[in-house]
Amino acid sequence: MNRSALQHLTRDGALLFVTRFVRLFSYGALSVVLVFYLTGLGLSEAQTGMLLTLTLLGDTVVSLLLTTQADRIGRRRMLIIGAILMAGAGLAFACTSNFFFLVVAGTIGVISPSGHEVGPFLSIEQAALSQVIPARERTAVFAWYTLIGAFATAAGSLFAGLLTQGMQRAAVTPVGSERAIIFVYAAMGLLLMLLFSRLSSAAEVKREAGGGATAKSLLGIGSSRAVVLKLSGLFALDAFGGGFVIQSFAAYWFYLRFGVSPATLGGVFFGANVFAGVSALVASRLASRFGLVKTMVYTHLPSNVLLILVPLMPNLPLAIAVLLLRFSISQMDVPTRQSYTMAIVRAEERSAAAGITGVARTTGAAIAPVFAGLLFARPSLINLPFFIAGAVKIAYDLLLYRAFVRLPPPEELP
Repeated sequence: MNRSALQHLTRDGALLFVTRFVRLFSYGALSVVLVFYLTGLGLSEAQTGMLLTLTLLGDTVVSLLLTTQADRIGRRRMLIIGAILMAGAGLAFACTSNFFFLVVAGTIGVISPSGHEVGPFLSIEQAALSQVIPARERTAVFAWYTLIGAFATAAGSLFAGLLTQGMQRAAVTPVGSERAIIFVYAAMGLLLMLLFSRLSSAAEVKREAGGGATAKSLLGIGSSRAVVLKLSGLFALDAFGGGFVIQSFAAYWFYLRFGVSPATLGGVFFGANVFAGVSALVASRLASRFGLVKTMVYTHLPSNVLLILVPLMPNLPLAIAVLLLRFSISQMDVPTRQSYTMAIVRAEERSAAAGITGVARTTGAAIAPVFAGLLFARPSLINLPFFIAGAVKIAYDLLLYRAFVRLPPPEELP
């Protein structure tokens, strides 16, 4: 484990690691209870799937607006706005059961039903980190950044399971205990707002004499446009596949198939996300030996085969074992993918490139839940989302390898 990479972190870099933990803790907690909470309010599975799709589409628009303007208007300012939208959405979800108001709040605000990053945060933080660390340390720093997020998601999942279980033992209704998690999510948004306000001007883009072309180009990208658009299309395909088995629906599948409680699911996804985080550190070592693109593909392919195998397991222990095995390699492509994107675009286009590719992923992920919700509404079809997800993500791996294996990042050139 390359701990020396963390020695290059500045005060702002360390603060961004803290905001990453706070945010992913919130996302992890929310993902365990969100589908249970919404169905407990009286929404059908189809309505829940539609709401999650609209929520992710709204996050896409928010991300695009904030990330493509972050280098011009200010990264810190955009991050604070994102935190306010996160807190507002959490409060709205906790205070209303009206489907229309939930749709409005989810579309305008920042809600993560998947346990993964949504909104403008990741893209802007990646750009800020990339400019303050040496290129040779970028993948390793991103691996630790991914690890922090995975541990935070795991801790949030465990926290949500334990809190809801404890409250229900104290005679609180299931919906009431799940609503408490929604309030925690909103509070974390307010905490993020305070943390982002502590970022210094060093986190902002460094403008050079004669610069400005970026602001005049399409969505903040100029010469990098072709490669960014190609990556965006592929990332959207990958996220579309993953959208069928976002953590909220995966948790719900375990409940429908095996009757697993949210408390138990919190423990399961705690372990899954811990394994995923540790795998990110292994990815940085593999990348230094095999290259970023090969590491992305060679680790992602077997994880998607395991995803297909989960619903084929005959009992709960085996299903959990395959899920944990899948998570132990599923996130190796995350720091390598992020590092590769930052490496092959111009430095002054990094915020926009990360934002556009991130929006592509969110868009792909947003489309799938509406179909997943329809499948979960039919007991005979609840396994199908896993098969669709695995097949689509395998197709992504093969297409990515074909398109980019001959385009290594600058630090891998001889």
